Amino acid sequence: MSALAATDTQPFVVNKWLVAISVALGALLEIVDTSIVNVALTDMQASLGATLSQVSWVVTSYAIANVIILPLTAWLGHRFGKKKYFVFSLVAFTIASMLCGFATNLPMLIFARILQGLGGGGGLLAKAHSFLFETVPKKEQAKAQGFFGAIVIAGPALGPTLGGYLVTNVDWRWIFFVNLPIGIVAVLMCLAFLPPDRDADKQGGSVDWLAIALLVIGIGSFQTVLEEGQSHDWFHSPFIVTLTLSAAVGLTLFVVRQLVVKNPVVDLRVLRYRSLWAGSILSVAIGMALYGALFAIPIFAQTILRFTSQQTGMMLLPGAIASAFAMPIAAKLLGRYDPRVLLVVGAAILLVAVSQLTTLSPLTGTGDLFWPLIIRSFGTVLMFLPLSMAALGPIPKKDVSAATGFYNLTRQLGGSVGVALLTALLSNRQAFHRAVLIEKLGTDSPRLAERLSLITARFTASGFDATAAKAKALMLVDGSVRAQAAVMSFCDSFWATGAVIVCTLPLVLLLGKGGGKVEMGH
Repeated sequence: MSALAATDTQPFVVNKWLVAISVALGALLEIVDTSIVNVALTDMQASLGATLSQVSWVVTSYAIANVIILPLTAWLGHRFGKKKYFVFSLVAFTIASMLCGFATNLPMLIFARILQGLGGGGGLLAKAHSFLFETVPKKEQAKAQGFFGAIVIAGPALGPTLGGYLVTNVDWRWIFFVNLPIGIVAVLMCLAFLPPDRDADKQGGSVDWLAIALLVIGIGSFQTVLEEGQSHDWFHSPFIVTLTLSAAVGLTLFVVRQLVVKNPVVDLRVLRYRSLWAGSILSVAIGMALYGALFAIPIFAQTILRFTSQQTGMMLLPGAIASAFAMPIAAKLLGRYDPRVLLVVGAAILLVAVSQLTTLSPLTGTGDLFWPLIIRSFGTVLMFLPLSMAALGPIPKKDVSAATGFYNLTRQLGGSVGVALLTALLSNRQAFHRAVLIEKLGTDSPRLAERLSLITARFTASGFDATAAKAKALMLVDGSVRAQAAVMSFCDSFWATGAVIVCTLPLVLLLGKGGGKVEMGH
């Protein structure tokens, strides 16, 4: 149950499961925080006197800072020491959470959210993943990754549940204050149980500030396009066009520089491992399926079913619990079967859930969503855990840190791309379906005329004059058409999610078996 990690002065006893619990607490902070804020935006808007577009930067600023720091986590860990960097990330995240809770205006809150993302947001998940692969023996990786995966999968669903409860019953500021006790416990556990840094593992030398600047410009611009594209009407906006060009130029120059310098800040050479680049592409698809679906379902519940934030969170809670129960089962299966086989099985289960979600209607209720969300949780677990093992398992220990940073970046970007694409798809398909429905109804449709006559008569009987009654009847019919078009657009979004999974699934053939021989790309 334990191993020895020698330092320069004395041996240090490492209990791998205490290490796993310590880093998992840190990862939980980041994962929950990516989704917990969404349910509080309306309350923040009212409290801080901001518009909806302004308050959306509370989410956008964190996402941009998060995705900027993710590729740098391996380099920062090597430069300052993995344990020191992880503990620093925890402390920075916890302090930034406190600043968010005490924010008295929107600029202060956005600044604190940037500190959250830069200080700990990106580093916690990637470094936690890295610690597990470096600390736990290969034969027990399935159990460790199962434990860790339960948090990664359940976290995005737990965020809205916890956030909805706190916003409804306490105050929106407590979605940040709740991080303080967890952060303090995580810091103390990491100080006590993580193996000390060794001087031999640290890398000195000068800092490549140009590369860091190019990364910030490139990936920061790209993330901003994904977050703000829909609200600015995409490429009809000079702002979005400028950011797109900035992202393309910045990322191209960054990649070129990283491939020619001796000590890159982001080691792209790890992509020589076939399992990593194939797994990273699949990670984008799973990120889209996981975060995209978790984005679409709450919107459906709140706009079509008229759920409150707390009701929406409670609707998602059984799926989160199912994920936690599914992880030990997946870990046990992973110890017996090829992870690539389990990944395909998981994809099939996920597709079943997606197909059930494509049958949504305005009459859909919580009971209709219960089993699709439960099935989706099991399918996602059977994809997420085997994919991590098949993509990162074959990577040599010396490259694990860089590989996990890149892999988690693709998952994060997959979620951002998925949300951006689904937002655009929902908007466009709703307009399309509304136009089709109106055309089918037609102004001379006997059925439409009969329905309008009946509704108008009801309003007239309620005391409205003829003109007002007819106007209200038209508004009611138009609202019904809009609702039906919205439901159809949600169904389209789930079809699109299934199509992405199917199209990327052949990459499973390029993955590794989770350990043993290192598979290089040619």
